[in-house]
Amino acid sequence: MASHRRPKQPSRARVTVLTTAAAAAVAFSSQAANAAPSEKPSKDEVKAKVDKLYEEAEQATEKYNGAKEKQEKLQKEISTIQDNVARGQEELNELRDSLGLAAASQYRTGSIDPSVQLFLSADPEDYLDKASTLDQLSSQQVEALKKVQEKQRELAQERAEASEKLKDLASTRTELGKKKKEVQGKLSSAQKLLNSLTAAQKAELAAEQNRASRTSERDALDVDVPPGSGRAAAAFAFAQSQLGKPYVYGATGMSSFDCSGLTSRAYAAAGVQIPRTSEAQTGAGTKIYSVSQLKVGDLVFFFNDLHHVGLYAGNGQIIHAPRTGTVVRYESMDTIGGPFMFGVRV
Repeated sequence: MASHRRPKQPSRARVTVLTTAAAAAVAFSSQAANAAPSEKPSKDEVKAKVDKLYEEAEQATEKYNGAKEKQEKLQKEISTIQDNVARGQEELNELRDSLGLAAASQYRTGSIDPSVQLFLSADPEDYLDKASTLDQLSSQQVEALKKVQEKQRELAQERAEASEKLKDLASTRTELGKKKKEVQGKLSSAQKLLNSLTAAQKAELAAEQNRASRTSERDALDVDVPPGSGRAAAAFAFAQSQLGKPYVYGATGMSSFDCSGLTSRAYAAAGVQIPRTSEAQTGAGTKIYSVSQLKVGDLVFFFNDLHHVGLYAGNGQIIHAPRTGTVVRYESMDTIGGPFMFGVRV
């Protein structure tokens, strides 16, 4: 007779675990189904992030400009030193040759001076230290040996200086590469953000910038503010002639500019050489801390680290090269994005 066994029932603990797991799974599925998709940042949020990246890129740009200027200066100095060393070596060789000819003449007559012989086979520095030999030299030979000694010291100093400058140049080039990479990274990140906008959002941003630029230009031209000097007027006129040209980091014209590239080129056109970077340009003249005392053509500086500069245009407006993606334009000082620090009358 077949036995009928009662099916084994799951334990209460197991039922509880399974039920809890199932409930959690259902809840998770429900949450996942009802969760709103992650929202893309708004146009204004993207603009704020992009503006911040552009500001950081400009900070790096001014450091890049400083490193580039230092590199060019070092290269010129090294070239000058190397030319001096080459000429000095020629002079030294001529001095040695003249002593050698004198020694040869003495040798042919069988009366070579032991002191000259010593010089030709040893260091003149050591030779001149041996006072006992000086009595055996003519005054002309002593003078010639002293010139050799002096020229050797000069060459040693110049070679040491060139060596140090070459080391400095190598580190400057490394710094230049880092800053260039930093700038490019910031600009790339900004471009990715801008690419995330729709065509309509991009058009809105462009329209906003155009309206701001037109308003600033009208405000600047409506007010007659006297220029600080004939040179300031000439610099400002140059900047006006560059309106509409694109911003490119590291550029000093004529097809494109960055902020300090525009101001340095403007004053160069007026016959005044000012430093290349915005921070260095702060020392180009007299500081002016009140906007009401600014005159057309004065340099105006923004942000705590002074990484942005433009030319005052009157009525609280400036002409400047703002950042990547923009052109040389008029703009209100209130919309630069950083505080006005002071002006400089060159």
